[in-house]
Amino acid sequence: MSRRAGSGLIGNWAEAQRRQQQTQLVQQREAERRQRAHERDANRSHRQYREAEALRRTAQFDAEVEALKGLLAAGCRAPAFRISALARPDGLQPFDPGTLAHPVPMPRIEDFQRQSSGWTLGSNHRAQAEREAHARYTQAWQAANAAEAQRRQQLAAYRQQYDRWAAEQMAGALAHNGGLTELAEALRAGDAEAAVEYFSAALYASTAWPERLPRQVTAAYDPAARQLVLDWELPGYAVVPEARAVQYLPSTDQDKVKPRPVTERRALYRDLLAQCVLLVVRELYAADEFDVLDSVVVNGFVDCHDPVTGQEARFVLATVPAARSAFAGLRLEQVSAVDCLVSGLGGLLSTRPDQLTAVRPGRRPDEVGGDVVSHGGHAGDADEDEPDLFAMDPIAFENLVAELFRAMGMEAVTTQRSGDGGVDVEAVDPAPIRGGRIVVQVKRYRNTVPPTAVRDLYGTVQDKGANKGVLVTTASFGPGSYTFANGKPLELVPGTDLVELLHQYGLRGRLGDGSPAPARRAPAPEPAPPADHNVLGMSWSGSVALDVCALVCTGNRVLSEEHFVFFNNPRTPDGSVRAREHAAPDKAALEVSFDALPSQADRLVLVAAIDPEVDPHADLAGFTDAHIRLLSAGGEELGRLDVSDGRAGETALVLGSFRHRANGDWDFVIGGKGYRGGLEDLLGEFGVEVA
Repeated sequence: MSRRAGSGLIGNWAEAQRRQQQTQLVQQREAERRQRAHERDANRSHRQYREAEALRRTAQFDAEVEALKGLLAAGCRAPAFRISALARPDGLQPFDPGTLAHPVPMPRIEDFQRQSSGWTLGSNHRAQAEREAHARYTQAWQAANAAEAQRRQQLAAYRQQYDRWAAEQMAGALAHNGGLTELAEALRAGDAEAAVEYFSAALYASTAWPERLPRQVTAAYDPAARQLVLDWELPGYAVVPEARAVQYLPSTDQDKVKPRPVTERRALYRDLLAQCVLLVVRELYAADEFDVLDSVVVNGFVDCHDPVTGQEARFVLATVPAARSAFAGLRLEQVSAVDCLVSGLGGLLSTRPDQLTAVRPGRRPDEVGGDVVSHGGHAGDADEDEPDLFAMDPIAFENLVAELFRAMGMEAVTTQRSGDGGVDVEAVDPAPIRGGRIVVQVKRYRNTVPPTAVRDLYGTVQDKGANKGVLVTTASFGPGSYTFANGKPLELVPGTDLVELLHQYGLRGRLGDGSPAPARRAPAPEPAPPADHNVLGMSWSGSVALDVCALVCTGNRVLSEEHFVFFNNPRTPDGSVRAREHAAPDKAALEVSFDALPSQADRLVLVAAIDPEVDPHADLAGFTDAHIRLLSAGGEELGRLDVSDGRAGETALVLGSFRHRANGDWDFVIGGKGYRGGLEDLLGEFGVEVA
């Protein structure tokens, strides 16, 4: 190759390199241009979002203020409360057995004959095929017939359960509505207690009040003056937004909150307090369908810390005496609330409610005196007998439960109206994490509450989207109810616990004709275990949390619900079987006096189930190397009994049973049957009714 040719190639290569570099430079500049455009778009989007968010927050403040300004006008549009709104419907959900309503299809012999290939064979083979087809048909028919018999049995049991539930619902509705009839008659007669309960229910159930405003009332009725006197809780100063607007500052990428002027905020708060007091008066007169009110005295208060002492104190910020004759001519939708309260009705309103400057209250409920009934008891008669919860009017009982929830620091209102969906009280627990919406059912029973009521409450919790359900009763619950509630967002409050809670929070009530329960009752001492008893100490490998339970049975049927020993029933009635604290190396323990077991008992069944409150998703796959240590009363180990391991997917297991032999001995028989449906499924086989 000549030197000129080589020089040409080098020149071409250099030109290609230069062009490539220019192309790369152009591409780099284009990428940088796109990046800058992207950043501009991102910055523009961010700014637009922040500006929109600032406008949204400002609009929210404006909406909150407008709602506060229009409270009285909006409340006047709410329907008047009527006693008929408290009635419970007598209609029931029809019986729906679901798949149990469909009979099990029975096999047809023709289908088995067609499956046989013997028809194309010789006579001997064909006869053999016919016999085999008939045998398969007979086996299938027997299985289907057994399944159909089981279906009919389950359908009958479900129907019986539905009929019991329906009877309870109808009886409850009949008793509740009968109580309303008695309440109406008492109101017409001017009964003070009926007036207090009725008008308190009217305020609690009113739809005129936003959810965030408090509802707490103490009331008394003077039948001679036909006057209702009440203290009503007012919202605190914080209900008026402190901020007036939000402005986004692009230079610092921050929001600037513009405060609401103090004078404007105070004026809004004073106006709101006046509206609240006027709305209370309006709600009371609107609900007076029995014409028992000639006048109303309302004292509006707030409960908060005294800035001087730091102690919790009550400040009356507004008061008004409102005669019906003076109130009837007002058009509340058009009035200035402050002028109407102060000038029109002669009431008093704090000039600086934001600083808790109180006014002199009017007549107070505890000043009514005599035998006039005050909300929660009889004024001036603190020594009177506790009210009998069994004999209490149904509405009064539900109001008492609602008052208990309020005394415990929650917001609570009764929902005694047609179509309440099985909810008697709705409460809101303001506590973070564990708080939320609570639906409450109230059962004024004398006998044990059936598990179906607990099941119905759980359905209501799911239907209403509540955080928790509480079932309050004057009676008690059986093991089936506690078992169903375990691990679910349900709480059961039996009558004894209810009385204790009432006294703990300054309310009153007793069960039956006995003497009032003390404010804090010490638990009754349990009898000591028999000297001749054994300790059953249970241990296993793995970290799975279990509830270990015992059933005292005749055959495979528990003697009674009281003979099922578990976390909410720690001993049998005679004390022959009881739960006890365990000591290492055991993870659970029971005490058993075999000689003291009921004479009709022939076996003691030990079972274990996953504790759903600890881990609702666990199963028994981690339940291994399990055994029971048989100990003397003094702690001496007498023997060790092995039990079966758990299996994946199962959540309850029969560990084994001690069986009473003809010679008087109790022999241990290992179990091993597992259940995927947990303790509920297991107990069903032993006759314990679980919802």
